[in-house]
Amino acid sequence: MHSLPVLLAAALLTAGCSGAESDAGLRPAGPSVPTGTPTGAPELDVEVLAEGLDHPWDVVQAPDGTLLVDERSGGFTAVLPDGTVQQVRADLGDLRAVGETGLMGLALDPAFEENRRLYSCQGATSGEIQVVAWTLAEDWSALTRADDPLVGGLPLNERSGRHGGCRLEFAPDGALLIGTGDTATGTVPQDPGSLGGKVLRADPATGEVTVWTSGHRNVQGLAIRPGSGQVYAVEHGPDRDDEVNLLREGGNYGWNPDGGGSYDESVPMTDPSIPGAVPAVWASGQPTLATSGATFVSGDEWGAYDGLLLVALLKDQGVLALRLDDEGDLTEQFQVPPLDDAYGRIRTVQQGADGALYAVTDNGDDDRLLRITPGS
Repeated sequence: MHSLPVLLAAALLTAGCSGAESDAGLRPAGPSVPTGTPTGAPELDVEVLAEGLDHPWDVVQAPDGTLLVDERSGGFTAVLPDGTVQQVRADLGDLRAVGETGLMGLALDPAFEENRRLYSCQGATSGEIQVVAWTLAEDWSALTRADDPLVGGLPLNERSGRHGGCRLEFAPDGALLIGTGDTATGTVPQDPGSLGGKVLRADPATGEVTVWTSGHRNVQGLAIRPGSGQVYAVEHGPDRDDEVNLLREGGNYGWNPDGGGSYDESVPMTDPSIPGAVPAVWASGQPTLATSGATFVSGDEWGAYDGLLLVALLKDQGVLALRLDDEGDLTEQFQVPPLDDAYGRIRTVQQGADGALYAVTDNGDDDRLLRITPGS
């Protein structure tokens, strides 16, 4: 395992405290924020590409169009460009799948066409969460461990698996971003010596990791805004305020459930008593929606959907659309009509290399991989 220096950036941004709480499922941000489907939004077509999956967690698409899905309990499935669905062999003998933790986030290397390299984040029987680097066979039949692990030492709640994170995404500068959970341990999010409750930056070649942001509860989504370099994180709140956060180096996002040895979930998601705590750009209010994987939609064919941040919803069973201005302020929000309560819990939504959207459901042992495209 590569060395893991934990370097918390010294400077915290000076930002105001969190906004007022709301009792609405969609955060009301004043009458100027529309909440209905925008004029000019195309009809969306939804196609089932694979079914019979067991709690799939993430999906990525290779440049040749092949899709790869993983399942929390262990296993990889490929959907080839001709529609063939096949299992991908992989050594998962050390996988620790318990509660919310198991085989979780996936990311393809930016140079995948040359190196066939893939990254997964997963619980391990060694008592930690790890990022493992794999190489994929040319025919998509098997995965072989390359760096095992690339990054280790991410905390794991071995008893319950609660708040294990763990989303992966490549930053525009080539760093591998890792969103982690706080393992339901009160001291973790604000502890600079812990890799939990953080967003990390890792070197995909060496595994060297630094703490980029702190004060998170359970990061379930990471999304890069095209053309801007902005990184947004999505995380679960307790009984209020799921959040979408615009990440800035050294930012503390204000989750501090340390109750003097207990895990105090009555505290606000963004605690205003923390100096410089960065407020969320969107919060659910009460009740929560159980926000998860996220992606930005890009492409003229998407019409009024172009530029939206889409967020998968577990408890509210659908996909939330947020329009953010250049500074990250909310200007519009609605739930995407053909997915609203139609397929159950949505764990992840991602825009593929071909411009289509891909989503996985998370209902049980008969889950689906969906393809969503704008109608003609």
